[in-house]
Amino acid sequence: MFDKVLIANRGEIACRIIRSCQKLGVATVAVYSDADADALHVRMADQAVRLGPAPVADSYLRGDLIVQAALDTGAQGIHPGYGFLSENPDFVDAVTAAGLVFIGPSADAIRKMGLKDAAKALMEKAGVPVVPGYLGADQSADVLAAEAGKIGYPVLIKAVAGGGGKGMRLVTAAADFADALDSAKAEARTAFGNADVLIEKYIQQPRHIEVQVFGDGTDAVHLFERDCSLQRRHQKVIEEAPAPGMTDAVRAAMGEAAVKAARAIGYRGAGTIEFIVDGKDGLRTDGFWFMEMNTRLQVEHPVTEAITGVDLVDWQLRVASGQALPLRQDQLQITGHAFEARLYAEDVPAGFLPATGTLAALRFPAQARIDSGVAAGSEISPWYDPMIAKITVHGPDRGAALTALSEALVQTQVAGTVTNLGFLQRLAAAPEFVAGMMDTGLIGRMPDLAVPVVPDPARLAYAALVAAGLDRDAPWQGFALWQAAPQRVLVGEESVLVTAAQGGWDVQVGDQIVQLRRAGPNWRADGALMPQALRHGGAVTVFGADPFTLDLPDPLARGGAGPGGDVVLSPMPGLVAAVAVTEGQSVTEGDRMVVLEAMKMEHVLRAPRSGIVAQVAVTAGDQVKAGVALVTLAPVDDA
Repeated sequence: MFDKVLIANRGEIACRIIRSCQKLGVATVAVYSDADADALHVRMADQAVRLGPAPVADSYLRGDLIVQAALDTGAQGIHPGYGFLSENPDFVDAVTAAGLVFIGPSADAIRKMGLKDAAKALMEKAGVPVVPGYLGADQSADVLAAEAGKIGYPVLIKAVAGGGGKGMRLVTAAADFADALDSAKAEARTAFGNADVLIEKYIQQPRHIEVQVFGDGTDAVHLFERDCSLQRRHQKVIEEAPAPGMTDAVRAAMGEAAVKAARAIGYRGAGTIEFIVDGKDGLRTDGFWFMEMNTRLQVEHPVTEAITGVDLVDWQLRVASGQALPLRQDQLQITGHAFEARLYAEDVPAGFLPATGTLAALRFPAQARIDSGVAAGSEISPWYDPMIAKITVHGPDRGAALTALSEALVQTQVAGTVTNLGFLQRLAAAPEFVAGMMDTGLIGRMPDLAVPVVPDPARLAYAALVAAGLDRDAPWQGFALWQAAPQRVLVGEESVLVTAAQGGWDVQVGDQIVQLRRAGPNWRADGALMPQALRHGGAVTVFGADPFTLDLPDPLARGGAGPGGDVVLSPMPGLVAAVAVTEGQSVTEGDRMVVLEAMKMEHVLRAPRSGIVAQVAVTAGDQVKAGVALVTLAPVDDA
């Protein structure tokens, strides 16, 4: 076993690896950027080494600095976590050349699975089912269009070096193929430096089911499946294990195929074989196909750990240090059911835009497993993925686990930034999901999930009480000859009148009077128990089901009309990746104007109305702050 390990990552995965190392008595070394100098993973590790400035190109992607940090601190191995350099074979080569152990697969295995076309050809040779498609080297538009016709529409164009949905386009008709191909190739070239694509048959009711594998370089086992079908723009939202509707026969077939895939490349360590599954008529032994292999630990690995009782990081450390696989296939079994929900700082109504902020509060229920790299007081910065936590629950069956998930989400408290917590709560209660009838398009078919619930008068009255600081003391606890003067409180866009009453307050919201009364340490509004709430800075957050935050306007602040539809503003801090318009150009509402890169995602900012471009204030490569004017349209009278 290692004496000391360096973790070439940050955030929740770095913290999670540290915890397993601590159980084994292995010392840990963290690395950090300037933005993460006080991050939780830095505080948890035994040692920490600064890499450089906040941009990942200057810090977490500097493999040379990471290797040197390991050598300088006496670490024997480097654990890459996921993302960053975890699937970079050149980094693996550099680690091994320095006499260190890469806690993961070989560079050769990563290279074999790194390009989707080569990986599919290899899997087909190994006897693993693959989706019908074109994997050829001829990338001419005519050949690709002809192959798409042979496969039959709908087809999916995918970047061979892609991931995360980049360079991917769905084409339902031959007439749309040329434009979709151009778009996919351009995005792939920008994102990966490789414009090559493959074409494959599009499964119309697809489920995304993946199998956790673990190898020692010679043999391999599988630790059953995870269903990752709940996705938004190819990004996973809630994962579960085992997969709903899974039969013993299909599980055995998928597991056998996954182990074949791992053995075919002499895989060592934790990996995931992702299958696309035809969910139209139930799961079948002939209805799943290899999609790709992730040659690393997956974000959603906690659900597998929950149902198997296995610590996958523990296994990674043992196998990388030369030990055999801890368990045989016949010693592995499924116990119960587990869900994982990904809690992000993101503005759901604005299109799931990543958000920033300092966490004024962060509390989780004790009964859930929490994987997080932040705490109350931590900053969600614009530089990295805005994940706050992964919330994992386990129960004896799917129904019990789903109840535990819903309860955990309602009991989770976050303040200081907007989050997707309410969205997750509504998704967990969606009838289709509850029934286990989901596919990768389910979230897209339920747009109402992204619409925030408007606070009812009772919760709005309660928010006003907290805003005024009146929730801490209740008047009229006993007999008194005086009565506090009514107070008018501005909460969000609502002005409410708060009047003292026996044992509490009466709050007028519009034409409705809400009676707020003490109930021990809590409050009731018209008899209904209110959740906890917090005033932080210039806002109030009410927790519980469908949590919401209301700003507290300054009544002395001077108002003024904003630029309205004449200006395209940066919705967040980020890097200007491209500017698609020039001054004097005519645009139509919805036209692409600026592409902004922020928090590992690309955001297209479009024209708010038709008109003439009066000013372009940025160029590609500029770093901008939130709220900065990027493009200005000429006034309507001048257009």
